[in-house]
Amino acid sequence: MKLRTLIADDEPLARERLRYLLSGDGDIEIVNECRNSREVISELRNSPVDLLFLDIQMPGRGGFEVIEQIGAGSMPVTVFVTAHSHYAVQAFEAHALDYLTKPVEMERLQSTLRRVKERIAANRALATQEQLKSILASIDGAAPPPRREYPTRLLVANGTRDSFVTVSDIEWIEAADYYSCLHVGAKCFMLRETIKQLANTLDPKEFVRIHRSAIVNITQVREILREGRSEGGVILNSGQRLRMSKVGWRSLIEVSRGRSAQTSG
Repeated sequence: MKLRTLIADDEPLARERLRYLLSGDGDIEIVNECRNSREVISELRNSPVDLLFLDIQMPGRGGFEVIEQIGAGSMPVTVFVTAHSHYAVQAFEAHALDYLTKPVEMERLQSTLRRVKERIAANRALATQEQLKSILASIDGAAPPPRREYPTRLLVANGTRDSFVTVSDIEWIEAADYYSCLHVGAKCFMLRETIKQLANTLDPKEFVRIHRSAIVNITQVREILREGRSEGGVILNSGQRLRMSKVGWRSLIEVSRGRSAQTSG
């Protein structure tokens, strides 16, 4: 793909020499020439190019003012061309790729063109990469979210030893300040996590917070008791009775219905 190139210089001989030197490069396509900054600004706004050879001193606004008008982020790859070498630092501060002094020599121009092609190739590769990321993101957005993995065992400090507790064996969990008491049969294990943290960690289809101080394993629930408008209770397979809030009752019923639907399906 040829690089659409714009030459901007108020000196006809300078434009002619640069056009002649660039004609030997088959990758360069000179689409237009400009004599002043007004023409440059108009050309860039109406017909974007890949490469701009820009004279720093031109009638009206100079090369630096062109960049201010267009915006550095909207400029093509820019090479400054001027007879005054003292502008070099300012040119690079304006994000120019290179800086050529007049009269432009072929060897120096060829070096600049190599850098230009490397930069444009890198920019195009980056643009392609961003497009691929956007496409993949849209595909990921349309796909169902990955299933969350929930722990099957919890590590509990038990004196000088650490014990593993199988999550499915937990009958219910009791809040104890900054700890949670895991009830597993006749045993109790103190885990240094709040009941709120556990409620966010365990599978919500298996464990339901029925009260601010209790989480229950739904497979261990034998009966649901309704006692008034605000609170009720549950009775576990072990015979343990637990209090249940109105919000907890709704959550338990919702999860129970969901499990029943899955079983029947």
